[in-house]
Amino acid sequence: MRDEGICGRKKRRFKCTTDSNHEYPVPPNVLERNFTSERPDEVWVGDITYVATREGWLYLAVLIDLCTHQVVGWSMSQNIDRILALDAFDMAVAHRKPPPGLIHHTDRGSQYACPDYQLALKINGFQPSMSRKGNCWDNAVAESFFGAIKEELIYRVVFDTRDAARYAIFNYIEVFYNRRRLHSSIGYMSPIEFELANFQATAA
Repeated sequence: MRDEGICGRKKRRFKCTTDSNHEYPVPPNVLERNFTSERPDEVWVGDITYVATREGWLYLAVLIDLCTHQVVGWSMSQNIDRILALDAFDMAVAHRKPPPGLIHHTDRGSQYACPDYQLALKINGFQPSMSRKGNCWDNAVAESFFGAIKEELIYRVVFDTRDAARYAIFNYIEVFYNRRRLHSSIGYMSPIEFELANFQATAA
């Protein structure tokens, strides 16, 4: 490997983003690993991950539609708190305007279980759902998205600043992932292409 100029990929630092050690009520797991949905805005899944920069950590919260696999809401901050999660939620609601009854599934982190977030769900008429404790497979679609963005972007770049990371992540989500990246689960189409092809006519 030395002769060929090849080096192994180093194991990435692990940073826990789920604070389930809280006293907030935890909704039941309504989703129960049913990662299919027939129409957009019936089920959203959300999660938070971290991005290393030379300035320190940057945290990314997303909400993903299970039908189209589109990232419908996202936010970034140097703080991992309820505001980070609520900003992604507010973006998704403002952009999509989903009807009441939507299932909203996340892990049981304090950012999602806190009263402010649960009140936002109640006001919009959404049904909360949370993973079982310590079970990442209950939120596999969100974990899969984070796996993709880390392998295709984050692990390939050393970000000098949080702003540089924000710009790159914005472009990955809005320019590449939602509009150009092909998904085998939706017929090798991009999320937006899939929604336009399958639901534009019926929504008119």
